[in-house]
Amino acid sequence: MFQSFEHTAFRLEVRETYNAPREVESFRRFRAGEQVDLSWAETWFSMIRQATAEGRRFARVRIVSVPLSEYNRFGLWAAQFTTEAGEDIRYLQRDVAEHLDLPNHDYWLFDSRKLVRMTFGEDDRFLGAEVIEDSSVIVEHNYWRDAARHHAMSRDEFVAKYEQRDDQRR
Repeated sequence: MFQSFEHTAFRLEVRETYNAPREVESFRRFRAGEQVDLSWAETWFSMIRQATAEGRRFARVRIVSVPLSEYNRFGLWAAQFTTEAGEDIRYLQRDVAEHLDLPNHDYWLFDSRKLVRMTFGEDDRFLGAEVIEDSSVIVEHNYWRDAARHHAMSRDEFVAKYEQRDDQRR
């Protein structure tokens, strides 16, 4: 679906951590303050650049708790490269998402009509995805996408606000 969508691919991320095997070493290096190699993500960056050049859009909203978990700090840092590739990544504080009654599950929504709900295990590993075809469920997920995007802030706005809070704590 990442190659065949026509207009938009949207992801809602709600977890505090993701245990993705390809990220383990990069995350370890990030926590240790070492130089991080994201070459494993270059295929993803290339796909985003190509889609963007074709006029298609990748977007996501990450729901996060503040203060950020170590994993979400890593994701915020890494998002600068995904954003440079053309993806619109936004951040929404968890308390706002709860007030909006957003779902507590991750999903991809392609062209506002193809819904893929993601499932994760207790250890935060991706277990699989289910394609949902029920139109009322798809409409509900479109509503959640729109509400999340409306209330979320860009990565750069979030970084500025988050860094300001960190400075105030020092």
